[in-house]
Amino acid sequence: MTSPAAPLLVIGECVADIVRTDGAPDRVHPGGSPANVAYGLARLGRPAVLLTELGPDANGRLIRDHLESAGVEVRAAAVARTPSALVRLDGQGRAEYTFDIGWTLPPTDLPAAPAAIHLGSIGAVTEPGAAAVLALVEHWRGRARVSYDPNVRPALMGERAAAVRRVERCVGLSDLVKASDEDLDWLYPGEPAEAVAERWLTLGPSTVAVTLGAAGAFALTADGRRERVAAVPVQVADTVGAGDSFMAALLDARSRGAGLAEGLTRAVTAAALTVSRPGAAPPSAAELAEAVERRAAAA
Repeated sequence: MTSPAAPLLVIGECVADIVRTDGAPDRVHPGGSPANVAYGLARLGRPAVLLTELGPDANGRLIRDHLESAGVEVRAAAVARTPSALVRLDGQGRAEYTFDIGWTLPPTDLPAAPAAIHLGSIGAVTEPGAAAVLALVEHWRGRARVSYDPNVRPALMGERAAAVRRVERCVGLSDLVKASDEDLDWLYPGEPAEAVAERWLTLGPSTVAVTLGAAGAFALTADGRRERVAAVPVQVADTVGAGDSFMAALLDARSRGAGLAEGLTRAVTAAALTVSRPGAAPPSAAELAEAVERRAAAA
């Protein structure tokens, strides 16, 4: 178990999400899957360091201020402009993304060994920066627990077979992997999510968790445990950041020694709180504790 006071290193992109809905003005939200995970961890009281890239522009300042407001320590390499994504929401609040992003993270040395490392999304598979990410993970693997969320963005993944190879390399470097059923459906069209999770366990992780949207989530472990939890019914504002809130809550639960079922319950509850309000707005520790207690009382 990782000490709750030990910071977790998150590596990956920051993105300014320009949220567009018909009949409403554009809204800019701080985003990027790894950045959202770092922010979500800090909101839950878990010290987090984000290794990323930011530009000197207004979007960069917005994102840095947002992260630091929750207590995230931001270590950002300078780039000409902060990456952005146009996020179009449909009538059910589901998000589709059009990206203006690069990922060029240079080789990086850490001043101290991390307690744990989380990587994912664009930063884990997009060159040239992905090489620096994987070099860090390979260097510290065995001394730091590693988690990974592919958070697949089809428009940026390139040819499918090559994308699968990159994703599976990251899976093989990780102790804990989380993916959505939509991620798995793009990577392995037509294959059942549980079959993919079982196969991923053979690559090296001890735990693979899969989110299923309104159907909840399940997790499988290398030692044969199986857990499934139902989603929390909620009025959806939008789905931006739901998976990242799930990931942050799952990592926080693991760091505190929670069991698999408890961790999944906390994670789906955090995701439900996030989708109930606009943008990637994960819960605080107090909000999540109260929601989990309500869920237990209603069971």
